[in-house]
Amino acid sequence: MTLHILKLCVGCESVEDLADWQKDRARELPGGLPRHVTRMWPKQAQAVLDGGSIYWVIKGTVLVRQRILRLDPVEGADGVTRCAFVLDPDLVRTEPAPRRPFQGWRYLQPEDAPRDLPALRAGDDDLPPELAEALANFGLR
Repeated sequence: MTLHILKLCVGCESVEDLADWQKDRARELPGGLPRHVTRMWPKQAQAVLDGGSIYWVIKGTVLVRQRILRLDPVEGADGVTRCAFVLDPDLVRTEPAPRRPFQGWRYLQPEDAPRDLPALRAGDDDLPPELAEALANFGLR
């Protein structure tokens, strides 16, 4: 059974901010793959690795996800082993879904995960997040 991870994307104002930040850091990361290091290792790691994604909450709304490729142990400067969610570099936009603030990360059941938005076609413009959320609330996007 697949489980996803829900995580606040602190410091990002948009999906583009997340993409730029990950691209800037790619040179210094093993294999050039984006990763998010967290203190806790998921107890349900096998379910997360069975097709799970990390769903990023940006400014109070889930807007994008990245597939989780693997979990790597990472030792911090303090000698404590942490968990690195190694992510697919492709950012998949989702239907906007509001979320309240929380600390750390949360499991997200597949049936509760926002649906992926269709990929943009050549010449399509990105909608402003507020407009995309309003259209999603009406079932129009």
